[in-house]
Amino acid sequence: MAPPMPSAVDAHPRVVSALLWGAVGCLAFLALVQGYALLRDPLLSIGRAVVVALLVGSVTAGSAYALEHRVAVWAARRAGPETESHGGDGKSKS
Repeated sequence: MAPPMPSAVDAHPRVVSALLWGAVGCLAFLALVQGYALLRDPLLSIGRAVVVALLVGSVTAGSAYALEHRVAVWAARRAGPETESHGGDGKSKS
């Protein structure tokens, strides 16, 4: 029996994460346009709103892909000192 093929999620988790953030950006923009249309006159037609939402989603996905590693390094660096004791007295920060 042949070994199972790795899924796309296992092979490229960073790409999948960026695409999911892009979907969040796209849907968030559409929700904002719909909320604006409920309060005022429609800002964009449905077709234009979808085009702009796809643009927002692609920019969000690209930004997430480009910045994910930097944010992870920043978060790890920031979390490091919180677990150490202060002043050498053995007491924790909390």
